[in-house]
Amino acid sequence: MSKRMLITGGTGLIGRSLIKSLSSKYAITVVTRDPARAKRLLGDNTSYITAEALKSVDEFDAVVNLAGEPIADKRWTDAQKDRICKSRWDITQQLVDIINASAKPPSAFISGSAIGVYGRQGDKVVTEDFTDFNDEFSREVCKKWEEIALQATTRTCVMRTGVVLSDKGGALAKMLMPFRLGLGGPISTGKQFMAWIHIEDMVKGIEYLLDSNEAKGVYNLTSPNPNTNHFFSLALARRLERPCIFRVPAFVIKTLMGESSDLVLFGQKVVPQRLLDEGFTFSYPTLKEALAELDL
Repeated sequence: MSKRMLITGGTGLIGRSLIKSLSSKYAITVVTRDPARAKRLLGDNTSYITAEALKSVDEFDAVVNLAGEPIADKRWTDAQKDRICKSRWDITQQLVDIINASAKPPSAFISGSAIGVYGRQGDKVVTEDFTDFNDEFSREVCKKWEEIALQATTRTCVMRTGVVLSDKGGALAKMLMPFRLGLGGPISTGKQFMAWIHIEDMVKGIEYLLDSNEAKGVYNLTSPNPNTNHFFSLALARRLERPCIFRVPAFVIKTLMGESSDLVLFGQKVVPQRLLDEGFTFSYPTLKEALAELDL
């Protein structure tokens, strides 16, 4: 009999890919606000439940928590900041409470976070042991998100995820148009680091954390080779066979995005040290390999 998995955020970029990869191994139930919409996106082979109806996880072997309002889609008004926080904190707290009250808890709880927990770090190499955090909104969101998840009494892994590269949406889709038009280029100085991960390695990393009984605590889910925004821009332009001659000034990004411009104007040189130490093999460790595989 198949193992059973509960997943939040199943209709998102990572969730869709994970469900596709694991559907032969797990009977999957998706927690969703709109079961009808989720069923249209994910099909009939997946089960659906609302958060309000979820009272027990006794029947599940694993819980994967990927839920969260997109952090960069809208300006960070006070109301939007509240939505970003509550969409992560509330469902995570609900899952932890249910797990901790369970008579037969799942053997693994894999919960999302992001490299924004480190705050802006310039060109310092950042591993999971890093403690010199920079306080800002992304740090505030992720810090509490992680603290809640790590209260679970079952084996728990927290994933600090970088920019996920996929040809099915996400951050890369938003970058493509100016580059396709020959108008792409570095943002601001271009010296800020981008820690990224190919969608297949992201899914592979989650599967590793699910299957490795010794894995617990915080893991960076990023490529072992973070790049500057300037390098990334050149690589993307080369992949699309377009020029890379325009630079987007910082004030333009700040005008368009407000405070959320911090996400693209500053960065972190994050390395997945724990995965590397444990022998995890990346399918797309370099940006050239990752972009070459995507259908752009």
